[in-house]
Amino acid sequence: MSKIAAAPRRVPTAAVVILVAAAVGVAGLVAGSALTNGGDPVSRPVEGSAEAGFARDMQAHHAQAVQMSTMVRDATEDPEVRSLALDIMLTQQQQAGQMYGWLEQWDLPQASLAAPMQWMTDPGAGTMDHGDDTTTRPASDAVMPGMATQEDLEQLDEAVDVDAEIRYLRLMVAHHQGGVAMAQAALDLVQDDDVRRLAQAIVSSQTAELTVLNDMLDERESASAGQ
Repeated sequence: MSKIAAAPRRVPTAAVVILVAAAVGVAGLVAGSALTNGGDPVSRPVEGSAEAGFARDMQAHHAQAVQMSTMVRDATEDPEVRSLALDIMLTQQQQAGQMYGWLEQWDLPQASLAAPMQWMTDPGAGTMDHGDDTTTRPASDAVMPGMATQEDLEQLDEAVDVDAEIRYLRLMVAHHQGGVAMAQAALDLVQDDDVRRLAQAIVSSQTAELTVLNDMLDERESASAGQ
């Protein structure tokens, strides 16, 4: 029986929560950015915004990358794969903590009933205003791009050595492609400068990592085919 249990959608996992305290601390340090020098409040992302949707969905997306990277480090002794997986784990944990801190700073909940990727297809449609009452609703069955299925995770969890490496690299190529698509969509939709900077960093870093991932995958698939 697989030891992998499906995590609740759109709620940060333990891998993400590792940096929650640090993220909240950073949020406290920069909380002054929500005020002008005169103490007047400035606009900040609200429920239903692309910023909020991106912060939630990308946290969940990153959490799965951390989960898969942890699996492959337990399944192989290959130093190149283990080093890459560790780099992905640390980078994406840090970024997820940053996004967690934003939602805290914006006084928005970490989870939402809105469907994944709704912010990307219909920005602002995640809320319905009924006078003083704002109700969040799902609008579609969209799935975040590049996410591995539960079956994919179970198969990775069962694999060892080169089989685990190949499965991980294949899944991570698709995962990074999806992450780049999400971050690029954010660049087209969001106005918040901090969110735009992180989205651009994700596009740049994961695009570069895709070259490394594909090269490593080609090497292992060729070696496996030649056996």
